[in-house]
Amino acid sequence: MTTRTLTAALIQHADQGDAAANLAFIENEVATAAAAGAQLVLLQELHNNAYFCQREDPGCFDIAEPIPGPSSARLAGMAADHGVVIVASLFERRAAGVYHNTALVFERNGELLGRYRKMHIPDDPGYYEKFYFTPGDLGFRPVDSSLGRLGVLICWDQWFPEAARLMALAGAELLLYPTAIGWDPRDSAAERDRQRDAWHTVQRAHAIANGVPLLSCNRVGDEGLASDDGPGIHFWGSSFACGAQGEWLACAGEQGETLQAEIDLARSEQVRRIWPFLRDRRIDTYQDLLRRFID
Repeated sequence: MTTRTLTAALIQHADQGDAAANLAFIENEVATAAAAGAQLVLLQELHNNAYFCQREDPGCFDIAEPIPGPSSARLAGMAADHGVVIVASLFERRAAGVYHNTALVFERNGELLGRYRKMHIPDDPGYYEKFYFTPGDLGFRPVDSSLGRLGVLICWDQWFPEAARLMALAGAELLLYPTAIGWDPRDSAAERDRQRDAWHTVQRAHAIANGVPLLSCNRVGDEGLASDDGPGIHFWGSSFACGAQGEWLACAGEQGETLQAEIDLARSEQVRRIWPFLRDRRIDTYQDLLRRFID
């Protein structure tokens, strides 16, 4: 069977205090990962700062940046210096009053290949993202890179099979999710297990249903516990890579680490031959998917 492999590194870490410290930490991890053979590096959601969406604070808009801007230039330099493709996640200032949660793909020479603006925006206790982010308007389009067609989505997108499907239909060879998800400290141990298991399961299902491998990189650490705005979040890490049949390729724990995985992009062809889900889709009967609810 033909193989076309790449080595991916997923950098999950706790907030280091500010953008400068986080980018310095990331650069060191990128260098180490590249030296160990990584060709693709996936970063976690909004990696420059603490997860500020736990409260609605107009002052937090001050940390947003234009793209291109200082952080994207720094990330482009990392990609070029270490010869890796980097998938990053920034708080984008598009215009006054228009901000996005945006993922960027940098080529191995530092070129900005494309961006994805988060489409599904949550508004739940501790995750008040609708206050900050305008829903994306770029659609579900993969980004072509020297390593393949990358279907980049962001966090809350991972619960929606439609997003993964549309990326796959547009030719994505690999699904990637920068993520920030964790437990309410008041949750019981059983509830925590159910939530993380559901998170793993739904994403592995996207890999299976579309016959493509998938990478998901999550934050770690306790954030906001001293705040008067809520109980805070314990980000559970557990970043992972799975193959085109949902099989585990690598999985991290709850502490900071850089996870490495070998991904065979060509295997999707073999999987789709035996499980031809895309062939058997009944596209003539799915009109009701465009409705909010069927009464």
